[in-house]
Amino acid sequence: GSRVLDLGCGDGTLLHRLTLDRQVVGFGVEINPELVTTCVERGLNVIQRDLAGGMADFADGAFDFVVMTQALQAVPQPDQILKEMVRVGREAVITFPNFGHWRTRWALAVGGHMPITDALPHPWYSTPNVRLCTVRDFEDLCTVQGVRILERVMVDERHRSNGLMQALPNLLGEIAVYRVACA
Repeated sequence: GSRVLDLGCGDGTLLHRLTLDRQVVGFGVEINPELVTTCVERGLNVIQRDLAGGMADFADGAFDFVVMTQALQAVPQPDQILKEMVRVGREAVITFPNFGHWRTRWALAVGGHMPITDALPHPWYSTPNVRLCTVRDFEDLCTVQGVRILERVMVDERHRSNGLMQALPNLLGEIAVYRVACA
């Protein structure tokens, strides 16, 4: 029954699943017109919009949750998006590839090239990722923005987790999953 806004919802897979399994009232935002069409065909409420234009159309606290999975690193101003997410939602859930992961560091140190991994699958010249960050970078941004971190879970490319990833998140976590709110 929660109201959920999915930013960068892609083909609507997550929003569709939440609608069916959790009975959420979902709304998506996606820039790609073909993916918007796919969402509409699935019966989802979605608008085509570039998130770089902001979210001024959404009222403060309009949603229970604002979700952005694997897209924060692909937007021009992630700091502004984060600020808007916690403004329009009671809580936000954000996932992103951790550029501090040991495989990424190793590829840079030993190979001297930008890494290609399961979490970062594109070569540097054709990647949709415009702003790569580490777990520490994101947590610093939350501090600067006055955003409270409610929960952090680190997972691998198969979305599995273990105690070591949680103990050394910046080194061993491949994908970061955060639940945050306004401070």
